[in-house]
Amino acid sequence: MIPVTIVIFIVVTIYVILCHPSFGCGPHGKYLDRLCASPNFRKGKFHNELTNPALAKNKKLRIILEFLSRPKNNRHPSAPVSTVKPNLHALPQYEDVYVWFGHSSYFLQIDGKRFLVDPVLTNKFPTSLLLRPFKGTDSFTPNDIPNVDYLIITHDHWDHLDYPTIRALRSRVNLFICGLGIGAHLEYWGIPREAIIEMDWHESRTLAGGFTIHCLPSRHFSGRRFIPNETLWASYFLQTPTSRIYMSGDGGYDSRFKSISKQFGRIDLAILENGQYNSNWAQYHLMPHELKQAIDDLHPHKVTTVHHSKYALSNHPWHEPLENAFQLSQTCPMFIPVPGERVHFKNPVPAPSRWWDLN
Repeated sequence: MIPVTIVIFIVVTIYVILCHPSFGCGPHGKYLDRLCASPNFRKGKFHNELTNPALAKNKKLRIILEFLSRPKNNRHPSAPVSTVKPNLHALPQYEDVYVWFGHSSYFLQIDGKRFLVDPVLTNKFPTSLLLRPFKGTDSFTPNDIPNVDYLIITHDHWDHLDYPTIRALRSRVNLFICGLGIGAHLEYWGIPREAIIEMDWHESRTLAGGFTIHCLPSRHFSGRRFIPNETLWASYFLQTPTSRIYMSGDGGYDSRFKSISKQFGRIDLAILENGQYNSNWAQYHLMPHELKQAIDDLHPHKVTTVHHSKYALSNHPWHEPLENAFQLSQTCPMFIPVPGERVHFKNPVPAPSRWWDLN
């Protein structure tokens, strides 16, 4: 029999963790009103356009046990991941550049505007209980980020929305762009409501300087507070004075890629999810063969991928998404940057180097 003191300690510990502000705040007030008015919000939660099969509780448990018990299969690099540290604070304002920080966090400066997407640049409690970055990939911090015009959140999972990062950057961001419901988290964390742009699928917003952003569907899910799908997950299409960029966020394959290509036509750069895939949750992430299909559907002029090379959230080898991208680079204009590398993405794409072989 477990001693009462141990039971009390466990209960108190769980309570303290769950009370941490990182868990955010559920939609309420005007945020809840917007949810209830959305055609994508039914019976208390958001739904994908194409229904994903629900996982039974016993299957969820089996997947977790399998994930924990299977051989590691090189899920972690044997040496620190190669990175470079650019001085983004000194970056000339009109230099068009893409900088990937690992996983799904990246910086985009184009036509004089700065965008930051899904920044997770700390590893503090309680996120540190869930996510362990590979050595080397933890070298980027909020201090490395200059003032940005727009911070974009694709969804509220812990590997895409980081409370300490948001808190550290809040005074350096002009506007936050996110899906419905996520604004409640941001306001709870000290972001003024007037600095938050919440969007539903198929909504567009005109931004300053001739920019337009479109919020588009993805085939995924959300959940930060053990309440599934109370906020919206999304992909985005960014139109600038000179370029057209698609940011996929997370999500399994469906017909949306063909629809997006048909709706928007030319796509200069597609930033696509690649990694943390598994046949047990194939509907929620692109499988390797589906990444190629998504590229074929979109017909982008250039491609790069994210959602890999920082965390082991599936059982595939850590470098496998990089290998998949390298194979695709033989037949499409794919760039595979070292984390932190400044990529002048409007220039011709150079042949990618196999930098991960050093790890």
